[in-house]
Amino acid sequence: MDKNDFMMLALEQAKIAYNDGEVPVGAVIVRNGEVVSTGRNRREKEKNALCHAEIEAINGACKKLGGWRLWECEMYVTLEPCPMCAGAIINSRLIKVTYGAKDNKNGAVNSVAEMFSLPFTHKPEYEGGVMEKECSEILSDFFLQLRKKK
Repeated sequence: MDKNDFMMLALEQAKIAYNDGEVPVGAVIVRNGEVVSTGRNRREKEKNALCHAEIEAINGACKKLGGWRLWECEMYVTLEPCPMCAGAIINSRLIKVTYGAKDNKNGAVNSVAEMFSLPFTHKPEYEGGVMEKECSEILSDFFLQLRKKK
């Protein structure tokens, strides 16, 4: 599998979130080419600000792998991580983050802030814009439908 295959899996999680009325963001954590964990936004359902796709995926990977250091793992996520998620990525020692759509309002990788370039103890690699069109479209459609309901 390649980065587009993993991003497609993240998009599948985003579609589940969309169908649940959540902002459609999905994440997948991979180690040695194998999916370890997935996550999707559940903030509305859980009534919890911490229930972002990345946090859910990190939590699942830590439980599955039996530790908090995910130094052999990569994350694929449909939207550029926010500051909270970027911090969790740094602290969990993920080696790389690949994201689809930029987040010009809350992105903390290279849109609003560049947290992975700051002098923290760990600096994950990153790549943005993978399947950006597909990742952006699901978000645009979600917010368009939300505006129509109002």
